[in-house]
Amino acid sequence: MFNDILRSFNLEAEEYRIEKFGEGLINRTWKITGVNNSNEFILQQINKSVFKAPEYIAQNINKINHYLSAHYPGYLFVAPLPTVSGNYIIQYNDGEYYRLLPYVKSSVTLNTVQTRDEAFEAARQFAKFTNLLAGFQVSELSYTLAGFHDLSARFEAFKRVIKDAHTQRLAEAKTAIESAYKHQAIAEMHQAIMSEQMIPLRVVHHDTKISNILFNEAHKGLCVIDLDTVMPGYYISDVGDMMRTYLSPANEEEQDFSKIEVREEFFTGIVEGYLSEMNANLTNTERRLFVYSGKLMIYMQAIRFLTDYLNNDVYYSASYPGHNLVRAQNQFTLLEKYIAAEDRFMQIVLSTQNQRI
Repeated sequence: MFNDILRSFNLEAEEYRIEKFGEGLINRTWKITGVNNSNEFILQQINKSVFKAPEYIAQNINKINHYLSAHYPGYLFVAPLPTVSGNYIIQYNDGEYYRLLPYVKSSVTLNTVQTRDEAFEAARQFAKFTNLLAGFQVSELSYTLAGFHDLSARFEAFKRVIKDAHTQRLAEAKTAIESAYKHQAIAEMHQAIMSEQMIPLRVVHHDTKISNILFNEAHKGLCVIDLDTVMPGYYISDVGDMMRTYLSPANEEEQDFSKIEVREEFFTGIVEGYLSEMNANLTNTERRLFVYSGKLMIYMQAIRFLTDYLNNDVYYSASYPGHNLVRAQNQFTLLEKYIAAEDRFMQIVLSTQNQRI
């Protein structure tokens, strides 16, 4: 397999060492290292069960790459390399899609956010990416995952699944279901944002976990990576996902909810990092929604876990009975603690915005 795939990129497999790389949960990834030279690449198989139209991904990235190369040639954008026939993605005879990317030497990725500075650097890089693309025609991009961050649709799916859920699961999830309805206003706000077009569509990443940033060895941000979910969206998706995944030292798998907290210094790092690049480009309404973004993404993930639990765990794999219910309860706990800090968070955002105007 590797012989044919690499030959499509004018590489000979016997001249390279091939080893599995990274901890990604969606795509399969290998590092390709030259045996007798210093060439290094990343080979990825795109998960077509998740991304139904991998060609959309290639088209989106190629359009963005052309724009950034023309307008910001100094920006580090890790774009796929062309095949010998000029394509940026190939479909092998196993039906799977593959692409080859350059490996950025002396770069590192992180799986967890350990410091406020790391949160700052990551937020700054995601904001810089969106800011540089402010002049790009967002309508040129395809949706690689339709409805990915559509909370309104997620909430409607949750309400539908309740009607058919098993009585035992409904009973076990009673407290979580009550939490979902208790915070229903978050979904209603999202519906208003979309239906009233309160904020502009932008080019956003949609998956702003810390592992999607390349750092140098001093843990300074270099660029964003893992661009499969780059598509039209709202900036609150990116900011909110950072809130959800950076603020607590305990992630969504934690079963001891007493370990869940929201760290103010990490919130400040996100705010300062993001606004250092995007503040001047945000509308007034977008600025007012900065804190809301965290509620949006935490609540949506809680709803997704709860919906899947009530639907017999058909989307998220469950390692033990009630796994997705625990994940949902974990996220509702995080949401409650985030809301409890909301007033203080608003003060931090307003203070930082004013400093940068």
